[in-house]
Amino acid sequence: MKKERIVIPADPDDPEDFDVSAEALDRAQRARLIRRTRTGLGLSQTEFAARFHVPVGTLRDWEQARATAPDFAVAYVRVIARHPGMVTPPVPAPQTTS
Repeated sequence: MKKERIVIPADPDDPEDFDVSAEALDRAQRARLIRRTRTGLGLSQTEFAARFHVPVGTLRDWEQARATAPDFAVAYVRVIARHPGMVTPPVPAPQTTS
């Protein structure tokens, strides 16, 4: 197993605390950005996912730091946070033919 660099050591006086690696800290900061952007817009996870074309399961994983949001997704969320009107016009649903 690869030894990860610890950036926040566990509090020795707290038996439930744990070390935090640089990778885990980055994942948590990305999760916070995404969650704060979504809640700042007053959207549920389902609404945000539908509006910005992100699978809701992926959004949940990113927000709960179970998966690391890729750089392109973080950049997209930053644009959404700064200019929500620029990226929120409705995109028409695909047309089905009968």
